[in-house]
Amino acid sequence: MRFTYCPDCGKKLIMKEIGDEGEIPYCDGCKKPLFDMFSSCVIILVSDGKDKVVLLKQNYISVDYYNLVSGYIKPKETAEECAIREVEEEIGLKVDSLKFVGTQWFDKKDMLMIAFIATTKDSEIKLSKEVDEAYWEDAKTALDKVHPEGSVSYRLVSEYLSLMK
Repeated sequence: MRFTYCPDCGKKLIMKEIGDEGEIPYCDGCKKPLFDMFSSCVIILVSDGKDKVVLLKQNYISVDYYNLVSGYIKPKETAEECAIREVEEEIGLKVDSLKFVGTQWFDKKDMLMIAFIATTKDSEIKLSKEVDEAYWEDAKTALDKVHPEGSVSYRLVSEYLSLMK
């Protein structure tokens, strides 16, 4: 989101050269730059540490593809805390280990996706209201069921398969 007006004083912003950043919206009244803002989210591939991963069906996201656990980072929460919380909230599993995989920009929603692989010893999935279906799937088969190549989901499943070798 690019600011047009200052959220503190309401004054219309001007463009001002700010160091190496180039021209940035700037409040001449408050004397501060207002950098573009975007959402930060986590996406987590939940595995049994062997050959199974959890796939979710969330019709409000896609009716064509299965999803991985994901969610928005809340204020004062780290990405790791968010990942653990989302796994517990969405599918009722306790995370035993969490590995950071990387980040990817998601153009469609202007958000930064922070990707993890989580391992759990739990096996009984308990769905939240925002998940229509979830089940354990063979990791090799999961690659054909998530969003296509180029998506964060595809990248995470691919990464997991490479770790299994």
